[in-house]
Amino acid sequence: MTTHLFADSATMLRRNLLHARRYPSVTLIVGAVPVIMYLLFVYVFGATLGDGLPGAAGGRDAYIAYVTPGILLLGIVGGAQSTAISVSMDMTSGIISRFRTMSIPRAAVLAGHVIGSVVQTVATLLVVVGVALLTGFRPATGPVEWVAALGFVALVAFALTWLSTALGLSAQSVEAASNLPMPLILLPFFGSGFVPTESMPTVVRWFAEYQPFTPMIETLRGLLLGTEVGWNGPIAIGWCVALSILGSWWALRLYDRDPVR
Repeated sequence: MTTHLFADSATMLRRNLLHARRYPSVTLIVGAVPVIMYLLFVYVFGATLGDGLPGAAGGRDAYIAYVTPGILLLGIVGGAQSTAISVSMDMTSGIISRFRTMSIPRAAVLAGHVIGSVVQTVATLLVVVGVALLTGFRPATGPVEWVAALGFVALVAFALTWLSTALGLSAQSVEAASNLPMPLILLPFFGSGFVPTESMPTVVRWFAEYQPFTPMIETLRGLLLGTEVGWNGPIAIGWCVALSILGSWWALRLYDRDPVR
């Protein structure tokens, strides 16, 4: 059974990657949005916001170092949102009914979507990092930290994609599936992705410090910039594990229902 699960998951992964290659517009949009947001915040707001960073020299260069991890998390959310749309399209197009007539483990279909999305997301984030490096981003880490950062990005993408998959399956239409993950896009803004939480009002600061994206951003920032990670690392990994379990359990339960809406 396990052998069939892995083999069928690989087949579904190939299906989703082929679909992405034949219809590259979604991948291009997923990659373009974080690049545009990066350029917007760096070249429109960067000089001013950089002067307000505590313990930094200030200016645009300081803000480039600060904002890049937040932009990367924003890119992960964008990739997860596209997965919600693709699984909703499968549920409404009738292909799921065809899969159910075949000897395919139910987890394989969803795993193909999730792993395919993680691969696409990591690829698009490499483009974002390339743009950041060209515009002045200078990480203070070695190869080990780069590998750890890449693995952490993949873990966060895996967790958020499972959650987004469940949201897409719970939607009653493709249009609704595109909107349900939208609150996830706001969380990096209500965290430490773009400004330090210390600059926020008390209530907003409390929310920013205890929501899951802040430890994720701080962990990635520490890996890329060589700053102290501290308890942010274990907390971020704990959030990723919890979201992965919740998202996969919820998605598998929703997958079993009647796909006709």
